[in-house]
This record gives sequence, C-alpha cells and structure tokens, in this order.
Amino acid sequence: MASKDIVQVINDTINQHSEELRDISLKIHDNPEQGNKEFKAFHLLTDYLEKKGFKVTRGVVGLETAFTAEYTNGKEGRRIGFCSEYDALPGVGHACGHNLIAISGVACALAIKQVLEKGLMSGSVYLFGTPAEESTSGKCNFVKSGTVEKLVDFSMMLHPGPGDGLYVQCLALDSFTVEFFGRQSHAGASPWEGVNALDALMQGFDNVAMLRQQTLTSNRIHGIIKEGGKSPNVIPGYASAYFYTRSITRNQLKELKEKVENCFKAAALATGCTYKITWAPWGQIDDVFTNEVLAETYRDHMKAEGVQFYPRQMEESVVSGSTDMGNITYAVPGIHAGFNIGTTAANHTIEFAAAAATEEAHEKTLRAARCLAMTAADVFEDEDLYKQAVAYFKKGKSQ
Repeated sequence: MASKDIVQVINDTINQHSEELRDISLKIHDNPEQGNKEFKAFHLLTDYLEKKGFKVTRGVVGLETAFTAEYTNGKEGRRIGFCSEYDALPGVGHACGHNLIAISGVACALAIKQVLEKGLMSGSVYLFGTPAEESTSGKCNFVKSGTVEKLVDFSMMLHPGPGDGLYVQCLALDSFTVEFFGRQSHAGASPWEGVNALDALMQGFDNVAMLRQQTLTSNRIHGIIKEGGKSPNVIPGYASAYFYTRSITRNQLKELKEKVENCFKAAALATGCTYKITWAPWGQIDDVFTNEVLAETYRDHMKAEGVQFYPRQMEESVVSGSTDMGNITYAVPGIHAGFNIGTTAANHTIEFAAAAATEEAHEKTLRAARCLAMTAADVFEDEDLYKQAVAYFKKGKSQ
C-alpha cells in the first residue's frame, strides 16, 4: 500500500487546488455544451493542465474536443489513466454532473503528478479528456484507436449520483436508426395504391413490445419516431425511428440486437415495404467490467472517510444506464465508481443539475478524488495488488 508520505501529498495537493477546481467546475456548469461541441470546457481544462506542467495533446483520437494530458517522471513504473467528462445534456444542462467528473479527473491527475514529481513513485499519469459521453461516446474512439492500451496499465473514473456505489450494473448499449420505404398515394382517393411506411414502422414497434415479454428483465429496448409522414391525407412513403438496445453484458446484447432486427424485418415483410437498419457508427458501448481488486481498494479508502456502502449483492441487483467507460474497462483493468453528492434527486433531472453546483457536491467530489488517487497510488506501490488486478481482468467477466 502507499506510504504515509504519499497519502499526505495526495491529500495536500487536492486540498490546495480546491478553489481552482471549484472555479473550473462552476464555469463548466454555467456554460453547458453538448457532445463534440464542448469548446469552452475543452479550452478551460487543457489550458489549466498545461499551466500545471502536463504535456497536453489536443484533438486526439479524431475528436476535436478530446485530449490527453501526460506527466512522467522518466522512471519506469506503472501508468495510470483517469477520465474526465465535460459534455452536458440538451435542455437540462449538467444534470449528470459532468462538471464534477471533469474536475475529479483533474484532481486525481494533479495528485499523482505531485507524488511522481517528488520521486515518491515511478511511472506516468494520464488524464483522458473524453467528450460526448451522452451522445457519440468519445471513449469508444480512445479504445478503438488503441490509445488506452498503448498508454496505460489501468484506468479509473468517478461519477456523481444520489449514492455511493461500485457494482451497480451499467448496461451494454447499441443504437440504430430504422427506415422504411414504401409508396405514397392519396389516402382518400386511392389508398390501395400506396405502401404505408408508417404502418410498417408501427408494426415494428408492436413487434418490439411483444418481444419484451420474452426477453430478460435486464434488457431494455426503447425508441422514438423520427419521421412518420407529413399529412394524414397522404399514405406515407417513408418513416423512420431511432432506438436504443441495452443488455447486461456484451454477449447478451448481441443476441438481443438480432431479435430486435427481426422485429423490423418481419414488419417490412408484412407490409410490403423495404427497410434499412443503420447501427451507430461509433460502435457498441460495453457494460462496465468492474475490477474487483481496484473496487475494493477504493472502497476501503472511502470507508476510512466514513462513507457507507450497500452490500455488493444489493448493488449488483440494481440496473442503471450505460457509459462508454465500459469499453475502457474491457481494454484495461478499471472501475467506474459512483459517489454521493448530497442529493436524493436522480441523474438527468433539473434538480440534479442544481445539486451538481453546490459546495457540498464539490467537497464530496474532492473526497472521492482523494480516495481514487490513493487507490492508484496503492497499485503503483504494491506489486501483489497490481498482479491481482491484472489476474482478475484476464479472468474476464461472465457473459
């Protein structure tokens, strides 16, 4: 485990930067920007990190608002990657607290950098600036490009919520657009000459509704109609919808996707339409493969701070949303730790957005960041702990 000197440096560094981090958090919170357009947050974070002595590379992995910030003390050792997010949601701003995720990653990186600078550990620290978590899933680019596996040995991040947790199930997800192509006709004078694309789409929705009864309760299928015609007096020749499919593991999602595709294939056959399904170009979002060794180390540090967790079995019974951090946890050992910011409001609500700007949320973010940085330091310093984390990762997750 990390020495008392290392723990002291981590605590002091994060505490000393509290006001600066608070300022960054509020500026991001008060200027919400949606995915791939987080230019203010991007410049704010990268300029700050550069001033703090990190080697910053902007516009990485093909994304204009993605970055890496690196510090190494030139000695061979562990390589840790932290993640910051900074995109907001349409209509409700930072209702998922990404302003807090942004500064939590910065805080951890600053702390480990200071430890490395003082020569108390050997190795490198990276901060991945990952845009568009809520939309086009920027971390997928970090994984597909090989950046994560090339640069770090393990990666961790924090996520705010109404409670503290490590094993809540974050689902694998893939999204698609489905289009139906029929033939327009006059709906009053000659409807029989038409091929109704909207009927096909609605039949597809009905098929999905019936499929839900025959799938696992952890599966999720939800969609919206994007286009269904322009006038009731015209048989629609074109209709489209946008869908999410989610499942508890990557393999189960693959099975679900095949069944959902068949729902729309059958609808096309029944109505005489043709159809096209286009899956999201950024690829599938994986479920989170929580590394038990890293998670329990973090839990111990949080418990030392007085934080209480629900039993693991209870946490694992809770099905949540999805995150592209899942892809990183399948690339290298990692965790996606949830922390309480002092609200009962659920994520993605106006109430949570307000809570993400409070002083209490800030203090609890820094507390979690201190514990995550200590977890990283433990892995740097304890060879057996690192080997255990790698062994757990290589064993793989039950699918």
